[in-house]
Amino acid sequence: MTEPLLVARDLHKSFGPTTALRGAGATVKAGEVLAVMGPSGSGKSTLLHCLAGIVTPDSGTIHYDGHDLHAMSDRQRSALRRTEFGFVFQFGQLVPELTLLENVALPLRLTGVRRRAAETRAGKWLERLHVGDLGSRRPGDVSGGQGQRAAVARALVTGPKVVFADEPTGALDSLNGETVMRLLTEAARDTGAAVVLVTHEARVAAHSDREIVVRDGRVRDPELVG
Repeated sequence: MTEPLLVARDLHKSFGPTTALRGAGATVKAGEVLAVMGPSGSGKSTLLHCLAGIVTPDSGTIHYDGHDLHAMSDRQRSALRRTEFGFVFQFGQLVPELTLLENVALPLRLTGVRRRAAETRAGKWLERLHVGDLGSRRPGDVSGGQGQRAAVARALVTGPKVVFADEPTGALDSLNGETVMRLLTEAARDTGAAVVLVTHEARVAAHSDREIVVRDGRVRDPELVG
């Protein structure tokens, strides 16, 4: 049996007096779309940030592709987030001074890819997400749905193994949200990327292969054994 790509066990995390995770665990298989569900304040975003190496848990273990994520140096984890992880956030977080094309090319430029090559790849991803004609516009000049498609393109342009999507449709209306989720999951499956999707909406989670639910910092993943 193939080992999961990401395995987290018995994660605990507090922010001052507030406990966010109380023994949470989860697995992510290569190529699967996993929905992490739960009410606001349940700890689901903290779980995602721990899995992505952004937040260090107080205790517990996280292994990515067989390696202990938190035994890595800050530099190694940063490199991992640039090359093997992609991110989509609720409000896109595109750089407002850059065009959509430059935003999508940015992760490639940060890894040393030359501008022309990076922008060629970025342009292809914008086309794939149906916003190829908007590459010269800045984020403030496009709709929320169009900007979020560009954010999805930016997350996928480096060919990541895992895309972390934190409420990616939370700022969109239902029609645009449905479009973004369909394009995200289709593109991820085409490229073989896993997606860890944080949401509290059943219609968004319906795009996933399976779901786990976080409640009061606890989560039971049936796939997590041993």
